[in-house]
Amino acid sequence: MPNKSNPNIGAEEIAGRASRGEDISSFFTGKFTVVRPIRRVNVDLTEGMLTELDARAARLNVSRQAVIKTLLRQALDQNGASRPGRKRKAS
Repeated sequence: MPNKSNPNIGAEEIAGRASRGEDISSFFTGKFTVVRPIRRVNVDLTEGMLTELDARAARLNVSRQAVIKTLLRQALDQNGASRPGRKRKAS
């Protein structure tokens, strides 16, 4: 159950307490689950595309996969192919 003495405590404070070795189990219920079905796919890319992706990933200090997902999401949103129920940003 969440800590009753301060229910509005932030993630940074919880992380700080954990770093100091304090018991933070009261902040977690154990009922939280992330439901994100993942479907793995293989995509063939040219060497040039991989080079560009790797350069962008290095510049942003993220993984190649994160760059691919971000660019793909932007392209789908831009072309109106967003997920059902997903609100599009106003232009």
